[in-house]
Amino acid sequence: MTAAQTAADAFALLSDPSRVTILRAVAVAQYEQDPSSPGFESLAFSEIYDRVDVDNTSKLSYHLGELTGTYLRKDDDGYALTHAGDQIVRFILAENFHEPTDVGTIETDGTCFYCEETALEAGLDDQYFVVRCQACDRPVTGYIVTPAQARASSGEALLESLTRKQWAEFGLVQAGVCPECAGRVETDVYSVDDLATLEEVPISHFTMHECEACLRRFSGPLAYAAAFRTPPIAFHWDHGVDLVQHGWWELYDHLVAGQWTADRIATDPAEYRVVFRHGNAELRMFLDDDARTIRTERVRGRGGRLTEP
Repeated sequence: MTAAQTAADAFALLSDPSRVTILRAVAVAQYEQDPSSPGFESLAFSEIYDRVDVDNTSKLSYHLGELTGTYLRKDDDGYALTHAGDQIVRFILAENFHEPTDVGTIETDGTCFYCEETALEAGLDDQYFVVRCQACDRPVTGYIVTPAQARASSGEALLESLTRKQWAEFGLVQAGVCPECAGRVETDVYSVDDLATLEEVPISHFTMHECEACLRRFSGPLAYAAAFRTPPIAFHWDHGVDLVQHGWWELYDHLVAGQWTADRIATDPAEYRVVFRHGNAELRMFLDDDARTIRTERVRGRGGRLTEP
């Protein structure tokens, strides 16, 4: 790929079905290689020719020449996928270019962010997975679901799959890494008063995480930005609660009940305090204006005795 090549140029290379077939064949052949190998071995020209339906070697040579540099890399042993080739062929193999299968309506536990009712239902809304309150009909939360994910599981299993994916992806976001493209994620903290779409919700601050490269966004209550980190996970585990087993919509009751709170305690520079409560115990996390952890405190007892840093 040259520096002057555009995205349109790159995708134009895939307009010939034979080239898609070649990429698919290379991916399958690499999958079939010895799993103990530290990396994928290159495929010889003859191996690729045996796996694809191309009229003659001249045509295959032409197509390989077009793909090389963008989707394939060539060395003395043959051809292998580039990063772009690997990414696009996984998309093709998973058939994620199709519309997701209808998953129907799935009843789920949780708490409405707006009316505090607990009758929620989940389903697809314009190819987007949405958990909606049955009482006020507002969307409680939404997340991307891929066609492969919708085909792989349904009902409670799909909810569990989405929960796992959500926690894994947001864990990367907390480290400043985009789970979509591995670009850098920047985080900003907003007051709910500045966001008209979040009126009448039991939170004071909201975080927006944006990837500088692919522009994907992740957002949620400031308490959630802290909850996905090791100290809150360990704190809740010590009290018999496994946070990572719950979807976002199932954790809103902590916000509604005032068990999770967040407030701004300094302005220059900005500093925020997020408190997680369980019985007489508290975990306090102090965050800067990028929602990065400054320090943590565990407090126990009515007198607020500090038990450990």
